[in-house]
Amino acid sequence: MNDELKEEVVEEIEQGEEIKPEDLLPKPPPKRAPRGIRTFTVARKNDETGVSGVGVIIEGVEYATGQVVVHWLFPPPRGGIAIFDSLDDFLKVHVLPHPVNKTIITFEDGEQKTYGGTEEVEEI
Repeated sequence: MNDELKEEVVEEIEQGEEIKPEDLLPKPPPKRAPRGIRTFTVARKNDETGVSGVGVIIEGVEYATGQVVVHWLFPPPRGGIAIFDSLDDFLKVHVLPHPVNKTIITFEDGEQKTYGGTEEVEEI
């Protein structure tokens, strides 16, 4: 980009904030993925299939990338691990097809999401 064109772009943007010409250049992608996790539990009031049981059946982690890892607490003694590209993908497979289970997802900050049932969420 020549200097005159850079100056024109900067002049157009100056109405809002000052942006330097180098701010407009494409940046290389970061060398690392976003960082951070959010933990949660999954509890069911019912067990439609009779496999996992009721109460807290999963502990999980949602990464800053959106990926989700869940640890099924059944079968003992180790349970099982599953990896999903997103929380929505997990919900599509294990929660939404089973509304009778009345699933409650509780995040570490206290946020709760309920699926399959309209009654108030009880503490489990």
